[in-house]
Amino acid sequence: MLEKRGLKHHRGRVGEALREEIETLVEGELADPRIGLVSVTAVHVADDGRSAEVWVNVEGDDTEADRSLEGLEAAKEYIRHELVERLRIRRAPELYFRLDRAEQAKARVEELLGRTKKKRNKAQKDAGGNQA
Repeated sequence: MLEKRGLKHHRGRVGEALREEIETLVEGELADPRIGLVSVTAVHVADDGRSAEVWVNVEGDDTEADRSLEGLEAAKEYIRHELVERLRIRRAPELYFRLDRAEQAKARVEELLGRTKKKRNKAQKDAGGNQA
């Protein structure tokens, strides 16, 4: 039990180290014009450590997101090589880039809640105004 928790903690630390390095590479060192404003939101390392899902948030529409993901896919081997060098690890995990839509979903929910609140306030005003 204790060992499993230790391994999980280790994977979490490795994932965070990978996230920081990949974000540094993506933000400043990849010259691919397809890659737009990308931030790395999370890296989930598989139990065996051989692969990792890299969750990215891309500013812009779906077309820009698709282009950015294409650019990241093209740079995948370069990124893995840099991770080995920078983190002094024997082998970097296979990287799988995934689009993180949590921020867009959160903004949409907030927008809908705001609209609902405005409608409710207007309905209350209208109802209150008719009683006077």
